[in-house]
Amino acid sequence: MKPTVLVVQHEDNCPPGWFGDWLTAAGLELNVLEAHGGCAIPSSLTDHAGLLVLGGEMGANDDDTTRWLAPTRALIATVVASGEPFLGICLGHQLAAVALGGTVAPNPNGHGTGLTPYGPTPQAADDPLFRGLMPGLPAVQWNNDVVTTIPERASVLAHSPDGTVQAARFGPLAWGVQFHPETSPAIFRSWTTDKPSAREARADGIDVFAAADAVQEAGPALRRAWEPLAKRWAKIVKDAAQG
Repeated sequence: MKPTVLVVQHEDNCPPGWFGDWLTAAGLELNVLEAHGGCAIPSSLTDHAGLLVLGGEMGANDDDTTRWLAPTRALIATVVASGEPFLGICLGHQLAAVALGGTVAPNPNGHGTGLTPYGPTPQAADDPLFRGLMPGLPAVQWNNDVVTTIPERASVLAHSPDGTVQAARFGPLAWGVQFHPETSPAIFRSWTTDKPSAREARADGIDVFAAADAVQEAGPALRRAWEPLAKRWAKIVKDAAQG
């Protein structure tokens, strides 16, 4: 029987995407819980072998408008404390930081601009998930908030060009990434050029059509860059499931 990963999805247009494809190809099953559709967040993983929490437009502290964020943070804290595998992507990464005692706030440097180089710290060289990933790999970032204070026992594994946290390790088997390794050009366009507001001028000056074109052109490079991360995390999940 294949190990099953619980996936918390917050929005229709923020699916597991490429990452889900890579995890299933590596021998995992996915149980996608559509929190925005009314699915309840469990208090523990029970019969799941790992937890993947995806991104979304809401903020990590928007409990008043997004009722499932508090139980999701509680679940993340339980999983990390139990030493079970966890990966948070964008909002999932921010939820983990808050759940474990860190802080999240709007990035004073502004909104993410799309294609962004990966900037590992020295700690990434020995990390079981990130080691060997080369500086400058293309990544997709499309976020307003960032982790402003990491939890006490966490370590920063990568910085974005503006110096904000791009990846972090929250525990022995727990990680978060501010970028989107799961995002295909089509998914990115659903966040940008496919929106009714796409042709309206943005206050931050970002050209969403240029950003989407850059992600489209980098599609093959993005797949090459982040499929190894998915395969490594899948192995971590399978090894943990085997005890």
